[in-house]
Order: sequence, then C-alpha cells, then structure tokens
Amino acid sequence: MTVEEKLARLQEAAMEEARAQANAIIKQHEGTLTGVLNQHKDEANKQSDMRIKAEKINARQQQNMAVSKAQLELKREYGMRQKELKKKLFKEVEQKLQDFMKTDEYVKLLVAYIEKAAHFANGEELTIYINPTDADKKRYLEEHTGMKLTISKEDFVGGVRAVVHGRNVLIDHAYKGAVEQEYQSFVFRGGAGIG
Repeated sequence: MTVEEKLARLQEAAMEEARAQANAIIKQHEGTLTGVLNQHKDEANKQSDMRIKAEKINARQQQNMAVSKAQLELKREYGMRQKELKKKLFKEVEQKLQDFMKTDEYVKLLVAYIEKAAHFANGEELTIYINPTDADKKRYLEEHTGMKLTISKEDFVGGVRAVVHGRNVLIDHAYKGAVEQEYQSFVFRGGAGIG
C-alpha cells in the first residue's frame, strides 16, 4: 500500500470517526432538545390546564352570583306580591266582617258573648262594653241578656269587651285586636317551595 493509499484510508477512518462523533453529538443534542421540548410542552399544558380551571371557577362564580342575584330579586318580588295579596285579602275579610255585623247571627253572637261574660263574672261587678257602631243594638241586647251595657269610646270594630273589676280581668271578644293579630301572624302556605 502506498503512502497515498494509507493516507486516504487514514483520512477515511478519521472522517468516519468524526462522522460517528458528530452523529453521537447530534443525537445527544437531539435528545436534549427533545427533552427540553417535552418539558416545555408539559409546562405549557399545565399552564393551559390551570388557565382552563381558573376560567371554569371564574365562570362558575359569575354564574352563582347571577343566580343569587336573580333569586334575591325573585324573593323580593315574591314578598312584595305576598304583601299586596295579604292586604287585599284582609280588606275582603274586613268587608265580610262589616257585612256579617249587619246580620241577625251577629246580634245572636253578641248575646252569647254577653251571657258568657256574665257567667264568668259569677255575680261580681262587671262592665260590658259594646262597640260604638253597635249603639243601635244596645236596647235589644240589654233586654235579651238582662245586663246593663256601656257604649265604648274606643272603636274596636265589633264584638264585646267586658271587665270583671273584682278580679281585674278583661274579657276581650273585640274584632279589631283579633283581625290585627290574624294579620300579623298570617302567612300564605301551599305549593312546592312556597312557605
């Protein structure tokens, strides 16, 4: 083998070794870059997932706030409507009460109230009051109960009030207090979710 052949072989061997080293370096760099790329992808995916979760939470919070606001508005409107209906209902009750107070049944009820009060007093000193609007019934009631009646200075809508002086007891069959108490405690009930 000539020197030139040796040189060519040596050069070829050196080139192969250089190529092998270059390929190894390229593969190493490729592996490193692939690792960096994968790490970057993972980090980008994690950040993307975190943003998506944050946006979902934000959207859910906004939805909850909107629902809460709508519920509060509905409750407010519901409460206002209930108040309107309650007032309307009790105006009807008052009208029916006024109509009832013009009947014979009302007069019979007054007689029953007076007799109960007299029975309760059991002979003790008793003052029985009737409403000013019932002044026209005073004579009839006194004749049918045998009791002396006093016309009240206070309008208690209707019914009877009596005071047993010896026991300091008030017997109250007045409609004003009963209607007011019923108005205060009245609540609409019924239907699903209606309290």
